[in-house]
Amino acid sequence: MTDTRPAHEGFAPVTRKTWLALVVLLAGTFTSLLDTTIVNVALPTIRTSLDASEATLSWIISGYALAFGLALIPAGRIGDRFGHKWVFFTGLAIFTAASIACGLAQDDTQLIVARVVQGLGGGIFFPPVTAFIQLLFPPQMRGKAFGIMGAVIGVSSALGPIVGGLLIEAFGEETGWRWIFAVNVPIGILALIAAAFLLPAGSEGKKLSTDVVGLLLLAGSLVALLVPLIQGQDEGWPLWTYLSLGGGVVLLVLFALWERRVAARGVEPLVPPHLFSHPAFTGGTILALVFFAAFTSIFFTISILWQAGLGHTALESGLVSVPFAIGNIIGASQSDRLAQRLGRTVLVMGNALLSVGLIALFLILLLVPTAELTNWELLAPLAIAGFGAGLFIAPNARFIVATVDRSEAGAASGVIGTMQRIGAAIGIAVVGSVFFGNIGAIAGPGDLPAAFGAAATPALAVSAAFALAALALVFTLPKRVALH
Repeated sequence: MTDTRPAHEGFAPVTRKTWLALVVLLAGTFTSLLDTTIVNVALPTIRTSLDASEATLSWIISGYALAFGLALIPAGRIGDRFGHKWVFFTGLAIFTAASIACGLAQDDTQLIVARVVQGLGGGIFFPPVTAFIQLLFPPQMRGKAFGIMGAVIGVSSALGPIVGGLLIEAFGEETGWRWIFAVNVPIGILALIAAAFLLPAGSEGKKLSTDVVGLLLLAGSLVALLVPLIQGQDEGWPLWTYLSLGGGVVLLVLFALWERRVAARGVEPLVPPHLFSHPAFTGGTILALVFFAAFTSIFFTISILWQAGLGHTALESGLVSVPFAIGNIIGASQSDRLAQRLGRTVLVMGNALLSVGLIALFLILLLVPTAELTNWELLAPLAIAGFGAGLFIAPNARFIVATVDRSEAGAASGVIGTMQRIGAAIGIAVVGSVFFGNIGAIAGPGDLPAAFGAAATPALAVSAAFALAALALVFTLPKRVALH
């Protein structure tokens, strides 16, 4: 059995096989994160091809993010207990099979179910990626491995809208959106074959509870909260939507009480309650949720406005995101160096720039006639917002983890990752409800660009409000932490 212990316990030297294993892990990372952005440009074509409802478009993004987030902590626990290799393999197999199902979907219900399963697969195989980097690389080489991972994250996020636009341009609006899911299949199959041979199969052997009841209560509460936010506007906010929201709050309270009970019995809970005895950690996790709600919802709004409202192609819609992507990559490349020099100030700068970019987008939509909008008006605000997001995302998790004891870092990281994905789901749900609510109120046989512009304006205002709330929460984090 391959030895995966840390260097100070006799860790094996890093070899060519180690770097090939990293390539396999990052291939999975690439596909899962590509799917978070590639789908945005396909939403309008999915809407027309499947005659999908407005709520379906929100579910395609939110369902993926929610399932992804809910799988992170249990998958990490199972990997610690039985070994990370087969958790990675199982999650990637589910993700690849669900990608096929997404591409073959014949109606919106089939697509939503397949998309949720795809998110579940992504959430299962993502924790082993970071776990293997910790296990395969000694401390002095982990920075380089995590740096490569960060570059892959930036490139995959940047390529998503452009690749999506090119595929729809090449294969047409009726079937092109199916190819954005099919592109995952060859990458997934090759990564599965390579994983079977290259990843070590050792088990850490930790006896950890997966806290099934806690997971069910958390999942139930989030679904009860998200379903009315996504479906409510489409159905006119009937009584069940309010009952569901109330039920979601009750389930969240029950989840908190259950986690306390599990911890009191000496069993490892899904979310250790004592983490939240640190006020800075509590503020940091809320910050993670709110920030991801802000920046993941931007291109949901812009993609629909650009294609359905202004009649641009999916490729033209993808090109709109290029300034954000370039800014994001540049910001991420400088974030570690600036964080070491400036401490928490780099997070303040990043969040402030994101807020400025979103407020500028809101003002442009408010002041410029929608029919006259071009890529050039959005270039500077999106570049600023992207640079800010790049500065913020990379060091943010480390600042939050630094608010708890070192022995709690693993559990804290899992909670942060889950909150980020849940934030993305909530952001799309809320922004989608605002956008389609305004379209429903003003859209008609008249000026379509003006109607979509009037709906996109308050939607971007909501994204900007999330960013400003996140900016206030940054100050709950410590001023400086050890980043290496």
